Amino acid sequence: MDENRGPKVYLLPNLMTAGNLFCGFAAVLRIYDGAQRIDLTEAASDFRDAIWFILAACIFDLLDGRLARLGGHESAFGREFDSLADLISFGIAPALLVYQIVLGEFQNLGWMIAFVYLACGALRLARFNCLSAASSSSHPDKSFTGFPIPAAAGVIASLTLFMLWLDEGERTIGRWKYALPILMLFLSFMMFSKFRYPSFKAVNWRTQRSLPRFLVLIALLALTVKFYQWMAAVIFLSYLLYGFLRPFLSPKRRRVIEEEIGEEPEEDEITDEAP
Repeated sequence: MDENRGPKVYLLPNLMTAGNLFCGFAAVLRIYDGAQRIDLTEAASDFRDAIWFILAACIFDLLDGRLARLGGHESAFGREFDSLADLISFGIAPALLVYQIVLGEFQNLGWMIAFVYLACGALRLARFNCLSAASSSSHPDKSFTGFPIPAAAGVIASLTLFMLWLDEGERTIGRWKYALPILMLFLSFMMFSKFRYPSFKAVNWRTQRSLPRFLVLIALLALTVKFYQWMAAVIFLSYLLYGFLRPFLSPKRRRVIEEEIGEEPEEDEITDEAP
């Protein structure tokens, strides 16, 4: 390729990334609007809108990678653009959200906790890009090292949504909000940890499942839509806890669980099971 020419920008994947970036920017604006409100009910409405934008960014982030892999259009430009968008949507926006809800009460300690989360998220993205560039010529990794920052933002957003639902109509969120700083520190550790999480990269348009399993997935989707106030939190927390508990599971158990969600077993797990 001519070095004087710019990098190739594939339209559909990068449009999805732009959608991710837009949602992150909109979330930051809604958090800022909520911070200016005197009426706490109106502030809660703004924060709820910001949560929906963060969750929508998670969907856009999922789609951009799928479209890139589907068309064989993964690129260094797309990877860097995606990381920049992720830092806004899943780093700055959740940190500001929790700061406005609870961390501001702790003054200097509060903004330090928010910054630790943001810094660990940025380091997580930088490490991911380095590992992706190093493995570009070999087989792509089927799992993430460290908790993905979109999932970390999903945990924070979905739990905050659940708290707002529990205390709907109240003038404050309630004492449960004090769990958020501890959660942010735990997520900061998990993002930059060595725990491995399924990447779901093996799930594509050709992934097949039996009819009973397909019906179970439809039922799960219906439950999530019907009880979105708490089901989103259940899904994100289940993913978080799985990676934390995964090292304590036998290779056979891990393989069964990950095959159920469409992941292919890793080579080291197959070797562990060999007689």
